[in-house]
Amino acid sequence: MNGNVEVVVVGGGYGGVTAANSLARRDGVSVTLVNPRPEFVSRIRLHQLVTGSDDAVEGFGEVLGGDVRLVVDTATRIEAAGRRVSLAGGGTLSYDYLVYAVGSGAADPGVPGAAEFAHRVSDFEGAVRLRSALDATSASASVTVVGSGPTGLETAAELAEAGRKVTLVCGRVLGPSLHARVRRPVARRLAKLGVTVLEGPRARVTEVTQDSVQLDDGRSLPSAVTVWTAGFRVPDLAARSGLRTDADGRLLTDTTLTSVDDERIVAAGDAGVMPDRPFRMSCQAATQLGPAAADTILRRIAGKTPAPVRLFFAGQCLSLGRNEGVTQFSYPNDKVNALRISGRTGAGVKEIACRFTLNKLVSGARKASSRGSHGHSTDRLETPQPECPTTPPGTRRAA
Repeated sequence: MNGNVEVVVVGGGYGGVTAANSLARRDGVSVTLVNPRPEFVSRIRLHQLVTGSDDAVEGFGEVLGGDVRLVVDTATRIEAAGRRVSLAGGGTLSYDYLVYAVGSGAADPGVPGAAEFAHRVSDFEGAVRLRSALDATSASASVTVVGSGPTGLETAAELAEAGRKVTLVCGRVLGPSLHARVRRPVARRLAKLGVTVLEGPRARVTEVTQDSVQLDDGRSLPSAVTVWTAGFRVPDLAARSGLRTDADGRLLTDTTLTSVDDERIVAAGDAGVMPDRPFRMSCQAATQLGPAAADTILRRIAGKTPAPVRLFFAGQCLSLGRNEGVTQFSYPNDKVNALRISGRTGAGVKEIACRFTLNKLVSGARKASSRGSHGHSTDRLETPQPECPTTPPGTRRAA
């Protein structure tokens, strides 16, 4: 392809930022990143925002290369035939290639009352609202966390360590993504923090009210604040744009992350799926998929055949409060094994993983900026304001 190549990246999470930085390092490629918020949200720290131990945000000037144009707006439709992205603010962006990196959010629980009365911790705004709700509630009031994936475990432990009275409703089993042996130190830590753990075939929520949670076995749990952490969904942008998706709404791609409908659209992160090589929605996957999506585009620009993507997983790092944690190791294919690091060392490993991830983004931004100007261009077409009262911070999401 001759001349300058325009690439639009839709979504400024881990996948979108790493893809944008990788693309911006190449001469002759102009990159525009579209994101609804003017800051990068560190999702692996959102449970810390809830208790105030971290603000969970970084300026895009820190993690995004200076040559990347940032547009603060929301993409409402991808017009593949015309290679245009329509924005909520009324504008459009043209592209030669598009990176689909819209991420994921909380799933619709499908349980009566949950959408109305339960809080989320899967996105910044939800975590801020949860923090406000907790601040407005007595410290002795009961809190119920529904779901015991990584998000649920971390949230329950963080709240309990902060002095909250927490009940964790697991459903069938505590930590379903963990090895059976690794669940033991997690259970011990939760017990030490005073968390009441409910598990078993009938420990399933059937209704949420303003001040209670109803279980399948007939029990009614008092709950001044209910937090729903079970399940993730992806935005419906691909489906609304006429692109093929799976049953969960993720953009269908081949093994090079390319949309099965259009070779000019490449996915990165939670919102895409390779049916032949499914992967866990996670920061760990997104930081590999972003550069891989960029590589697919750069190979096509150069007239080369893109290479199939291979993901390698190391495990899951869980913080169980600020003082202890558990690292669950896995095989490269993400199948967990019995190896673990727990206690204070486990908490240290989780903190190292969080800092390493951020440093990786910052390093990528510096490499992208070294090509030319270090000034950061920002078009604030739509700028939602944070609802945080102070200066702040799944079942398948893990670091």
